Amino acid sequence: MSTSETKKRLPLRCPACEAQLKVSKLVCDRCGTEVSGIFDLPALTRLSEEEQRFMLEFVKASGSLKDMAKQMGVSYPTVRNYLDDLIEKLNNMEES
Repeated sequence: MSTSETKKRLPLRCPACEAQLKVSKLVCDRCGTEVSGIFDLPALTRLSEEEQRFMLEFVKASGSLKDMAKQMGVSYPTVRNYLDDLIEKLNNMEES
């Protein structure tokens, strides 16, 4: 993949102070309509790329931790712990 084809990643943290970034503008590519304001990112988009990838694979595996463990090459308890950590992180996001 060339540099011009490199996929841009949504920054989640401020490069200066590490605070969580918020969305301030949305644009429609089709008609050019713009919406501005200060909007929180949805919880799943605030997860790291690795966590998002895990969640996507978890859904594709129909929530089977056994299948996830096999796919990831780790033990069932390892996957269970990872999922528990994600659940805790999401719960903490809802509280703040």
